Amino acid sequence: MVDTVVADTPTAPEDVPVDDDAPGPAISVPDSGDTGEVGKLRMIVQLVKKSLGVKDIAAMRLSLPASLLEPLPNLEYWHYLDRPDLFAAINDHDDPFERMVAVVRFTFTKDLKFIHGKVCKPYNSVLGEHFRSHWDVPPVHYSSDPAKRPILRTHATHTHSAPPSTTALPFETLSVKSGHSESSFKSIRNGLSLFTKIKPGPSTIPTPEEPAIEAALSGSMSNLSLGSGEARSSDHIRVAYLTEQVSHHPPVSAYYASCPARSIEMKGIDQISSKVSGTALRVAPGSFNKGIFIDITGGPGEGERYHVTHPVASVNGILRGNFYITVADSTIITCTGGNGKQRLRAVIEYKDESWIGKAHFLVEGVIHTYDEDDTEFEQWTKVKHVPQSYVLAHFEGCWRGQIRWRRTGSTSASSSSVSLPITSEYETLVDLSALQVVPKVVRPLQKQLPNESRKLWDSVTSRLLNKEYSDATKHKLVIEQRQRDEANERKRKGQEFIPHYFEKDISSGVPTLTAEGWKALEEELQESSLTEHDRRSAS
Repeated sequence: MVDTVVADTPTAPEDVPVDDDAPGPAISVPDSGDTGEVGKLRMIVQLVKKSLGVKDIAAMRLSLPASLLEPLPNLEYWHYLDRPDLFAAINDHDDPFERMVAVVRFTFTKDLKFIHGKVCKPYNSVLGEHFRSHWDVPPVHYSSDPAKRPILRTHATHTHSAPPSTTALPFETLSVKSGHSESSFKSIRNGLSLFTKIKPGPSTIPTPEEPAIEAALSGSMSNLSLGSGEARSSDHIRVAYLTEQVSHHPPVSAYYASCPARSIEMKGIDQISSKVSGTALRVAPGSFNKGIFIDITGGPGEGERYHVTHPVASVNGILRGNFYITVADSTIITCTGGNGKQRLRAVIEYKDESWIGKAHFLVEGVIHTYDEDDTEFEQWTKVKHVPQSYVLAHFEGCWRGQIRWRRTGSTSASSSSVSLPITSEYETLVDLSALQVVPKVVRPLQKQLPNESRKLWDSVTSRLLNKEYSDATKHKLVIEQRQRDEANERKRKGQEFIPHYFEKDISSGVPTLTAEGWKALEEELQESSLTEHDRRSAS
């Protein structure tokens, strides 16, 4: 999703540059000079106090010191492909019911970074900034029992297919072809919280797999190489991703992902609305954000579109400095199109947390049929709303741990010759505690365009990694001032900003790629999986 704030400058309020296009007065947090955890907490408390009563923080001008930022671009941070193998697996099934189960499984894993990682503040995206990357992943395997969860072949604690040098960190942001040096990686490991181990707290659910995860994290921190990668295996499938910042006020980005080998695409608009509520930051989809749209363009599910809505989230523990996320409301997944005899829909209901005691992160949901000609189903936003006669499956569990499921409806709902048995026994849908984020592959800096995220912010990133916070703030200010100057020049000439990779009209929530967008996505799909080191070794 899009960043929560629009930063201007890390100085005092009277020194904040004027941004005429931003609504309302600027909110500024001056740099205290204390880069320790106590100093950061004090600045965060100041920010919370100044944000009380603000209707939408995401639309405000907000000034943050560079020391409060994580060294990664916003467009790289926000994506829904933490498990690209499960995204690609959606169209593996002949049965439409099984495809819906696969979409539900993908939905639980798309933001895995928030389960094994930490809440952080990336850079604010500038207008016209873009980011592209890809993943080469082995296809998932399946057991003979269709009710069993798929066998994941990479970055899961039950498999050893990923060598230590490429084991995904619980919070993956920098990947093998990043162009950063080994010394930069040491700076990350020693000086920043980007790859810190998970600490027990409200945001951590104890599971038997945790020792294995900790062991994998320790190994990956010492062995991960950010300057080299592996050649693509012959059976791997590629998922390519492209995103662009298409608006600055309000902050809005468009994204598009494609996996031609599985005839599946994902697209959407990212924008959030956020406000301080009590001691938490409440984050909801913005007006342009209509959800995630997954289109199947060929194969067994050809013509199907899955619309996945976003729930409401809260960042808690702000005043304690122990941030963790809770989720409320529901996610609705609606399948339209295709050749299925019945229409399928899923309701994922996140349970409200108690004001007293620790959060439990519980979730419950159903997969059910619906009648397109009767709009009554649109009111079914909670499990209890769905008539039992429509329910085909039920799932429940902890959205930070294990989700289990079982069939509860008639097998006649399946249109294929392979039908799932009705059983009272629960099976594991997905075990999130056993999964890790799959690292993305990003072209080296020398191959990137000037407004490509990593290259654009490289001067800030390198200084943050070296703990040169004052210099990082200066370079951050230069980038932001350049954006303001370009905006003023367009205004003087009466020109309007036109996105480069996406069509201007995003009102439907479904973005359309321009010719340049298709070209960039195709280039990413064709990008060599060999690094310069591999090429030299092969020559």
